[in-house]
Amino acid sequence: MLLTLLSLAGGLVLLVVGGELLVRGSVRIAERLGVSPLLIGLTLVGFGTSTPELVTSIEAARIGAPGIAIGNIAGSNIANVLLILGFSALLFPLAVSSAALKRDGTLVIIVSLLFVLAGFTVGLTRGVGLAFVIGLISYMAYAYRQERNVARVAEAGHTAAFEKREATEQVDPALQPRATSAPGLLGWLLPAAMALGGLATIIFGGRMLVEAAVALARSLGMSESVIGLTIVAVGTSLPEFVTSIVAAIRRQTAIAVGNVLGSNLYNILGIGGLTGLIAPTAFPAEMLGIDMAVMVGAAILLFLSALDRKVGRLEGGLMLAGYISYTAWLVMRSG
Repeated sequence: MLLTLLSLAGGLVLLVVGGELLVRGSVRIAERLGVSPLLIGLTLVGFGTSTPELVTSIEAARIGAPGIAIGNIAGSNIANVLLILGFSALLFPLAVSSAALKRDGTLVIIVSLLFVLAGFTVGLTRGVGLAFVIGLISYMAYAYRQERNVARVAEAGHTAAFEKREATEQVDPALQPRATSAPGLLGWLLPAAMALGGLATIIFGGRMLVEAAVALARSLGMSESVIGLTIVAVGTSLPEFVTSIVAAIRRQTAIAVGNVLGSNLYNILGIGGLTGLIAPTAFPAEMLGIDMAVMVGAAILLFLSALDRKVGRLEGGLMLAGYISYTAWLVMRSG
C-alpha cells in the first residue's frame, strides 16, 4: 500500500513538473517562430497547462481503465467548481463579469450536457472526439478575435480562455511570452530540450499515476471510477487550485472564476476530445447517474450563484459543503 501511495504521489509530481517544462519550452519556441503573444497565451499557456489531465485520461483509456479516464474529466470539473471556487469564495467573495458569465458559463453548461449525452449514447468515440476538438478550436478562434478587439472586450468582458491564461501567468511569470528571445542555435536547443523533456516526463508520470490508481482501487476494494473522480481528479487539478487561490488572494477574483470556466471547457472539449480521438472509450455505467448529474449541476450552480455578479462566502461555503458531501457519498457507495 505504501509503495502504491508513493507511486501515486510521484506520478502527480512528474505530471506537474513535466507540464511546466513542456509549456515553458513550447512558449519559448513559439516566440522564436514569431507567433503572436496573445495566441501563445490562449493556446500553449491556456490549454498546455491541462496536459497532466490529458495524458492521464489518454493513458487510462489506453490500458482499459475508463473509470479513471472519464472520472478524471468529470471529477476535475466538479472539483474546479465546488472545491476550488468554493474555497476561493470563502477566502474572498468573487466578483463576476455578468456578460462574460452569461457567455462562458452558458457554454460550460452546454458542453457538459453534450458530454453527458455522449456518455448515454455512443461514448467517447473518434467521431465524438473530433467534434469536441473542432469545438475547442472554434472557441479558441472566437476568443482570439474577441481579445484582439478592445471594444468587444470592454462590452462583453474577457473570455474564460484569456482569464485562464492570466491566472496561470501570474503564478508563473516565466510562462509570459517575451518580445525578444536569445539568438543563435542555443536559443532553439534549450527550449526544444525543455519541451521534449517535459513531454517525456508527463508521459512517464501519467503511466505511473494511472497504474498506481488502478492498484489503489483494487487494494481498497473501491471502483476505479471513485478513484478517478476523487484522488486522480483532484491531484491533476492542483494547478487550477493554486492559480485560483492566488488570484483570489490578489483580489483579482474575476480571473479566479474565468480560470475555472476555461479549465472546464478545456477538460471536456480538449481532454475529452483528444482522448476520444486517440483512445476511444465507453463511459462506466455507474458514472452515468449521480456523477454526471453532479457535474452538470455544479456548472448550473455556478451560473445561478453568480447572476448577481458575485459568488459570496455563503455560496462558497455551500459549494465546499456540497463537494465534501459528494465525496463522502462516493466513498460510501464504493464501500
